[in-house]
Amino acid sequence: MAAPALPLASLEWRTSRRFWGVALLIVSAILFVALRNQWLLPHDDDAEFFKSLNGLRDWVDANRSSNLVFVLVVNTIRLSIAGLFDLLQGILIGLTWPGVTVLAGAIGLIFAGRRMAVVMVAGFLAFGLLGLWESSLDTLALTLGAVVLSLAMGIPLGILAGRSDRFQSVITPVLDVMQIMPTFAYLAPMALIFLIGPPAAIIATLIYAIPPAIRITALGIRGVSGTSVEAAVSLGSTRWQVLRKVQLPMAKRTIVLGVNQTIMMALSMVVITALIAAPGLGLDIVQALERVNVGVAFDAGLAIVIMAILLDRLATRASQRVDVRTRSGAAESTRQRRVVVLGAVGVTVVAVIVGQLVAGDGTFPDALRITFREPVNTATAWVEANLFGLTNALKNAVTGVLLNPLQTILTTSPWWLVGLVAVVAAFIVSGLRPAIVTAVCLLGLIGLQLWQHGMETLASVLVGTAITLLVGLTLGVLSARHDRFAAVLRPILDAAQTMPSFVYLLPAIALFSATRFTAIVAAVIYAAPPVIRLVEDGIRGVPATVVEAATAAGSTPRQLLWKVQLPMARRSLLLAANQGIVLVLAMVVVGGLVGAGALGYDVIAGFAQREDFGKGLAAGVSIVLLGVMLDRITQGAGGRPTGPGRPVAVVPPGTTIQAGVTGA
Repeated sequence: MAAPALPLASLEWRTSRRFWGVALLIVSAILFVALRNQWLLPHDDDAEFFKSLNGLRDWVDANRSSNLVFVLVVNTIRLSIAGLFDLLQGILIGLTWPGVTVLAGAIGLIFAGRRMAVVMVAGFLAFGLLGLWESSLDTLALTLGAVVLSLAMGIPLGILAGRSDRFQSVITPVLDVMQIMPTFAYLAPMALIFLIGPPAAIIATLIYAIPPAIRITALGIRGVSGTSVEAAVSLGSTRWQVLRKVQLPMAKRTIVLGVNQTIMMALSMVVITALIAAPGLGLDIVQALERVNVGVAFDAGLAIVIMAILLDRLATRASQRVDVRTRSGAAESTRQRRVVVLGAVGVTVVAVIVGQLVAGDGTFPDALRITFREPVNTATAWVEANLFGLTNALKNAVTGVLLNPLQTILTTSPWWLVGLVAVVAAFIVSGLRPAIVTAVCLLGLIGLQLWQHGMETLASVLVGTAITLLVGLTLGVLSARHDRFAAVLRPILDAAQTMPSFVYLLPAIALFSATRFTAIVAAVIYAAPPVIRLVEDGIRGVPATVVEAATAAGSTPRQLLWKVQLPMARRSLLLAANQGIVLVLAMVVVGGLVGAGALGYDVIAGFAQREDFGKGLAAGVSIVLLGVMLDRITQGAGGRPTGPGRPVAVVPPGTTIQAGVTGA
């Protein structure tokens, strides 16, 4: 009797995956050598498909004033949002700078305490001292307008998603696309439909900022103890009473966290929306970029960082106070709070009256100015003159060793071979569903006639992600194992996450000139902070008892890291890889401004040149397809078992940890 063949199911799962991965690599390498430069899909800027999309733009322009949808719906929305922005802007200007500053301090006092009141006053004074008072108020008005609308829609939708599995399953893929889609990709359609200006800017910001409000609100509702809900239902409470009396109060702190993230996401859009004529600090940065003036951009970027810190700290402290009052009951008497509120209102009214007398036009005094323009420009010039040789060598090394070979492989392989390898790799890493998503996304890329540019973009994203993960893993491990290093690194990460990407594009151009590598450097700066925070959080989350047991067994620090901490932090590491890919991809379009080419440049060209609108629109959709594909593969990897009977919890796909100075 012949010995039975060893069934594949009996192989250890991880060894099996490694075997098939190596086999796929060998077979694909052989096919690449044999079939190179065959079955290619070269790029054509004059493709008929792009011209057909241009027809969509022409139709909108021709029917804007006659079509009932535009006249009754689009124009109504645009005028309503414009009215909201004008109202907020008018209130801020009418309060004058003393009134706004004291009002900010009063809000900090009421919602977060005396220390926060001082921080708020100092922050608003900084806007004036930097000479950016008017721009800061415009940015604040835009942010508040977008946040008000995001929360007005996001919290009810989040409640519905938290209470209905069916609705959550429907809205989740929509939120995934909204979060993965690079912001540049929908600026052109927003400007086409709603025209340029604050309304289009607020709507574009809304698309970017509303997913956290929905997701985190749903998370809070679903996180309410089931026994509490069952107890309320058993006492005869209706669904509305359960929501109002049980779920909302118990999810209050989580919902406030969603408000915080919504504010941060909205603020991170201010620079980008300046490209569609949105006023504010973003316009100052864009103008500095056009003049290649790093100092001017630094001042405006610093103002945005200060505003981000103020809003973030205010929302965070407010959520903490809500949690304390919820847990401790009457920790603060109603009478005391009324005294604080009335006192804050009274001081604010006095400040407004004084402001009207001493600063009737509401502007900050010109005599009080602090600027970092000259020092920053001097430092940039010195770095450019003395470090260009080193940075040029680094650029050439990464481009020649990593970027060019990978791009050559992707663009000279038969299209079906690249697709087959990607689908099989997705199946090995993540399973059947991500493999199907990968196939659909790649077919969509072919249908949009942007295969070659898609592969060039994919090469840059993979190289950028690899560098991001290397930096993130190294610094994350050091932060987790050394508290002093973490304390020093934390404010740097805060600044990198809140500083608009355009600000550090300028020094990147000075160091590396306008190339693909420059875009990769900017992407690494943008994507590394969340990766570092996730790696640190994962390693610090390993139970202390496990670490103590390994140490007692004689493990060295190196063995402890590789054999215990990293394997047990696998979930956080996979989420870090996912975030690295999504955030690097989000910088692709911005990289098109500094020589990245491919899909990023296509989007920029479609935005800037009327005849390229169709190509830019198709490129934006292509970037979304790449993002969905990479997101599903990495998130699916987190759901595959690490061995027989050892499942790993999955973080919801599309979850993005972004631009919050409190960290991941």
